[in-house]
Amino acid sequence: MSILEPAKSSNRLYQRVSHVIPPMEWPAFEADIDAILRLKEQRGAIILAHNYQTPEIFHCVADVVGDSLLLAREAAKSDARVIVMAGVHFMAETAKLLNPSKTVLMPDADAGCSLAESIDANDVRVLRQCHPGAPVVTYVNTSAEVKAASDICCTSANAVNVVESLGAPRVIMIPDEFLARNVAAQTRVEIIPWRGRCEVHERFTAADIRELREAHPGAAVLAHPECSPEVVAEADFTGSTAEMIRYVGTKRPARVALVTECSMSDNVAVQYPEVEFLRPCALCPHMKRITLSKIRRALETMVGEVTIDPAIAASAPPRR
Repeated sequence: MSILEPAKSSNRLYQRVSHVIPPMEWPAFEADIDAILRLKEQRGAIILAHNYQTPEIFHCVADVVGDSLLLAREAAKSDARVIVMAGVHFMAETAKLLNPSKTVLMPDADAGCSLAESIDANDVRVLRQCHPGAPVVTYVNTSAEVKAASDICCTSANAVNVVESLGAPRVIMIPDEFLARNVAAQTRVEIIPWRGRCEVHERFTAADIRELREAHPGAAVLAHPECSPEVVAEADFTGSTAEMIRYVGTKRPARVALVTECSMSDNVAVQYPEVEFLRPCALCPHMKRITLSKIRRALETMVGEVTIDPAIAASAPPRR
């Protein structure tokens, strides 16, 4: 058998990702994938994979895929004893908050997030002192400690609805500055932002989008709301990762650019191979710390368990 041909035992999985993974790369993944599938059954485990994970994780070993809050909610419906988070640390904490009786494993404890790490609970307390009476709306991309210091959580998809549901003339919105500014443009509620940013989405500029359009006339440009308002203004559509995937599936554009993390385009391309993805993307170094070998090691050793102080868990606000 040629080294460029996947083994027959893994043909089914390889065919799923052959559109985005070259044949010569597949043999490097096979042993870990086989071991992970076996270990999941032995441990009674499921793997949650965020949309920014690489295709060999997202499409070949994950049981639940999607954005961070969806992953945690879907895990809560499962009877699995063990949850492995193929994402970043705040996502593992969110999974633990919604699944307190289950073991949650983080394959790499250093897989953090520039956005989540831009703020801590003391910062929230200072914001409250500076803006008395203003409720704190916290994006799910935050630590459990910050969630516990807040009034309510939101996602990028429902942020406007959550802000307006409070009936307050002004709210503090943390931690993403760009998401807060984009929400402010859609509501009469005064938004008090924090200075946090996603290091992936802040790299994109309006000039990048204009250059892309010039090079690829007619391409649909979809931006994440963690991008700057200037980028959002240049895009054809702005939405969460789930909303961008839904747009591609519904509209089926001939060409599309997902202005977000690189692996998401690869993952959506597997689902819609007839669509051309232009990939004006940026890599998240934190997401890329999660690999098949680290997932395998977590399941083999059961090391990397995520725990949350019960007092913090009890204080976590409602999630919309």
